[in-house]
Amino acid sequence: MKIGFFVTCLVDAVRPRIGFASVTLLEAAGCSVTVPAAQTCCGQPGYNSGDRASGTELVLAFLAAFESFEAVVVPSGSCTAMIRDYPGLFASQPALALRLQQLSARTYELLDFLQHHAPQPLPPGALPLHVTYHDSCSGLRNLGVKDQPRTLLGNCAGVTLTEMKDAEICCGFGGSFSVKLGNIATQMADNKCGNAVATGCEAIVGGDLGCLLNIEGRLRRRGDQTTQVLHTAEVLAAAQPEAPVAGGIAHSRTGGI
Repeated sequence: MKIGFFVTCLVDAVRPRIGFASVTLLEAAGCSVTVPAAQTCCGQPGYNSGDRASGTELVLAFLAAFESFEAVVVPSGSCTAMIRDYPGLFASQPALALRLQQLSARTYELLDFLQHHAPQPLPPGALPLHVTYHDSCSGLRNLGVKDQPRTLLGNCAGVTLTEMKDAEICCGFGGSFSVKLGNIATQMADNKCGNAVATGCEAIVGGDLGCLLNIEGRLRRRGDQTTQVLHTAEVLAAAQPEAPVAGGIAHSRTGGI
């Protein structure tokens, strides 16, 4: 299967090792992966802030970069949900809306793709790591991503998953929400960090880097310098047999990543 991999702005700019880990997993699942050089933002930040002109321009750029692939895979529920909404932005242009509908229908969040749509299952992995999982709002509510990451993590020998209280409650990021309503967002992040740390985990994992950066930032401000905050792809890639170094991450058989 020929996959177009959409890196996302945050992964590209802030934590590219998630992109490397994602490609490792897709290849292990039998995919031929291409990362189109012409890709850019999915358009969500501008569109959600009212800049519809730049948002629709980026939609057309996405269509041009990815329309030729059998499937598009994205390591973010938030960006994937935006892409799934593309057809509605061009309701007045039926031919274009149809092309976008066809493309959005074969665009998948990474963990959902690996669990339900990949050509073959991931090889069994192993990694000694105690984790708890944060359900991001877009992945959970827009795309139904809940059991997929837990199943994939459960297939890794040595990975122990302890559910935190209120795992499905927002971490307080919400894009511009955390800027416009900072006090509320901070309390939500504090609640999330407290619930996660109470599990005794070594790492908090999730499927959206925006959430993870918000959680990690709050953890560090609370004085926690040891709890890791990782994208699920980083854990799964590190657990792969003879896992390569991917963007600075190496598999440690003696614990952690």
